[in-house]
Amino acid sequence: MIPQSHYLILSAALFSIGVFGILTRKNAIGILMSIELILNAANINLITFNRFSGKPADGLGQIFALFVIAIAAASAVVGLGLVIAIYRNRKTILVNKMDLMKW
Repeated sequence: MIPQSHYLILSAALFSIGVFGILTRKNAIGILMSIELILNAANINLITFNRFSGKPADGLGQIFALFVIAIAAASAVVGLGLVIAIYRNRKTILVNKMDLMKW
């Protein structure tokens, strides 16, 4: 059986990679992918703590993980829609060039 610490280390690594990606990427698609990594790290934590809690048979961590996946899919759709709309106007997906609200 794999110990809980291995799952938490994996989750922390995914979260760190996601935060690093958000802070260093200039591409909007890369930033959206980094947000997905952070949400996947949260899912691993939810499932891990459910597995190693006193009542792993209730599946509460898996249910919460499914909700996070659904919310992540919806946010990805909205984010990609915004990126496509901005690309049609500005012909770029670089975040530092997206200044539509400035006069």
